[in-house]
Amino acid sequence: MPLQWEQVVVDAADPVTLGRWWAAALDWVVVNDDPDEFEIQPSPGRLPGLIFVPVAEPRTVKNRMHLDFRPQDRDAEVDRLRALGATLADVGQGDVSWVVLADPEGNEFCVLSGRPATDD
Repeated sequence: MPLQWEQVVVDAADPVTLGRWWAAALDWVVVNDDPDEFEIQPSPGRLPGLIFVPVAEPRTVKNRMHLDFRPQDRDAEVDRLRALGATLADVGQGDVSWVVLADPEGNEFCVLSGRPATDD
């Protein structure tokens, strides 16, 4: 029996605020605004989604898993995300073609370079 990827669960000090930030960053919709299980999806019923759940303890180390995004224009997208409140993050990546950012609660994610055009 195949598995269906339902969602990624994100621990958050403030699930509603962080969930709304990610909804704006991804241009997704809120499908559950419960502060104990705040959920966003690309559109209602479209999976996978992100669900934000409350945790009391603060994050103390680098993420063990993170999300990568590939926009059409990396630099424009980094500027847009920073305007929303993302910050530049240094996780020891050195000189690379992607940009590491952190969301308002410090969760790192990467914005990759755009894909080259193809003649499909």
